[in-house]
Amino acid sequence: MARSRDESLGRFLSLVLRHKPEAAFLRLDDHGWARVDQLLAGCARAGHPLSREDLERIVRENDKQRYRFDETGELIRANQGHSVAVELELREAVPPERLYHGTASRFLESIRRQGITRQGRRQVHLSADLDTAWKVGARHGTPVVLPVDAAAMAREGRLFWLSDNGVWLCEEVPWRFVLCGEILYHR
Repeated sequence: MARSRDESLGRFLSLVLRHKPEAAFLRLDDHGWARVDQLLAGCARAGHPLSREDLERIVRENDKQRYRFDETGELIRANQGHSVAVELELREAVPPERLYHGTASRFLESIRRQGITRQGRRQVHLSADLDTAWKVGARHGTPVVLPVDAAAMAREGRLFWLSDNGVWLCEEVPWRFVLCGEILYHR
């Protein structure tokens, strides 16, 4: 029971801290931070009450490490994945030679035409490991994993950022950087 409640609260936190802060009567600051006390009050007002202890457990146990507190513990934000305009102060980083993008097979034709695009997010999300990419793809249907020649993208001057929870981000991945001969179809 507690696990399903935490999952439900985690989904609501994701909605509020990444996409729709007004769902909990909040405003995020320019860097995506929300005051914890206001978040707790807003969640209760929206019909999703949780305690500070609940919030700390969800942040600590989230398998994607999606959220973090500031050093004072008074502010919280999502690490990435926002559709609302925030400046996350991401650190630019040199990517590994290869990164992976997990998606559903039904999106493959569109990706072949347009490349990997941000869709409603601020950046494209890539992972350094196959397991994460498989999990991401499986959330959307029959998974497919697209290996990306990140080193070639970086040599071309394309920028990469590394979020606090290890997700690699970039503006877009043109199709020419997808290693077509290495695409992995559902396991």
